[in-house]
Amino acid sequence: MLRTNISARALSGGLLDVLIRAGLITVLVLFCFQIFHPFLNLMIWAVILAITLYPLHKKVRGKMGGKDGRTATLIVFVAVALLMVPIYLLGTSISESIEGALAVLKADTLQVPLPNEKIASIPLIGKPLYGYWMQAANDMGSVLMKLMPYIKTVGLTLLGKMADVGVGFLLFIGALIIAGVLMAYGDNGERSALAITSRLSGPERGPRITELCTATIRAVAQGVVGIAFIQMMLVGVGFVLMGVPGAGLLAMIALLMGIMQLPVLILTIPVIAYVFATEGTSVATVIFCIYSLVMGMADNVLKPLMLGRGVDVPMPVILIGALGGMVSGGFIGLFIGPVALAVGYQLFWQWVDDQPPAEVAVDVEVPNESPKLEVLNDQHPA
Repeated sequence: MLRTNISARALSGGLLDVLIRAGLITVLVLFCFQIFHPFLNLMIWAVILAITLYPLHKKVRGKMGGKDGRTATLIVFVAVALLMVPIYLLGTSISESIEGALAVLKADTLQVPLPNEKIASIPLIGKPLYGYWMQAANDMGSVLMKLMPYIKTVGLTLLGKMADVGVGFLLFIGALIIAGVLMAYGDNGERSALAITSRLSGPERGPRITELCTATIRAVAQGVVGIAFIQMMLVGVGFVLMGVPGAGLLAMIALLMGIMQLPVLILTIPVIAYVFATEGTSVATVIFCIYSLVMGMADNVLKPLMLGRGVDVPMPVILIGALGGMVSGGFIGLFIGPVALAVGYQLFWQWVDDQPPAEVAVDVEVPNESPKLEVLNDQHPA
């Protein structure tokens, strides 16, 4: 009885020690997460950029004498130099669009410009379109005035969401600089990632999980997010140079459509029609038309060059990741969301496919002990 009481006390004391240690570790983890949380999106985006650009870093490193620091600095400097001009143009256009829209909403007035008479000469749809446009220019003001309170509420909310685009661009530049630092220590980072996954999933599954995560991040970042970002830059610069109203906002719509895998031609064709209707036919409008059509289809050329193969992730996963990331993380979440959700999707199916081996039944001959029982029964009769 005394031994039972001692063992029970030892068991309860050991359980209490385990609970105290687990509680302290939980408090420490939560405290560390609270401190790191403001930099979470920035660091995740920096890791994504570092993993995506690391193959390029390896190629350039051989020509730079094997200097990791110099190679990473060169890549970051060139990337920032190439992105600053279009980012500045689009940022300025977005700012002007937001200020203009806010001024219209606050003034409670909205004027529709008169249509160009050349619109009526367009075959089939010219005369009806001209008539509808003229009616809107004369009578739409009173109709919109009745709807203005509702339009103001929705419009101000949307414009407030779009106001963080400039901050998102700055975060992107900061993430690119941090990615350069990570690339400079890429070999150590690769070994650390392998060690972490091996510790979590075992030495056999760890390398496979590391390779799967790396391949998924590069495929989605290059084949979906990267192509959409490049196409947004190309289309947006054309809109800005042509003086299209709201060029920055239209470029952001092109970015969202590219991530959602929708053809950007759905956006560029109406803009081309608007430019022809307001500016008429000239050399500038013809060049803009050709440029916008080509840039609207640029993803068909960029995907084989940057990706080389299809992304092994369903498009609904990419779409949900883009929308959810934008709602939860703003502009930077638009990029992080698809990549993070794609990695989670791949890891989940990797776990599903990793079924444990089925148990094989083995027939084992058990000797018959009935004679011994009979002998015992004979020796000890009932």
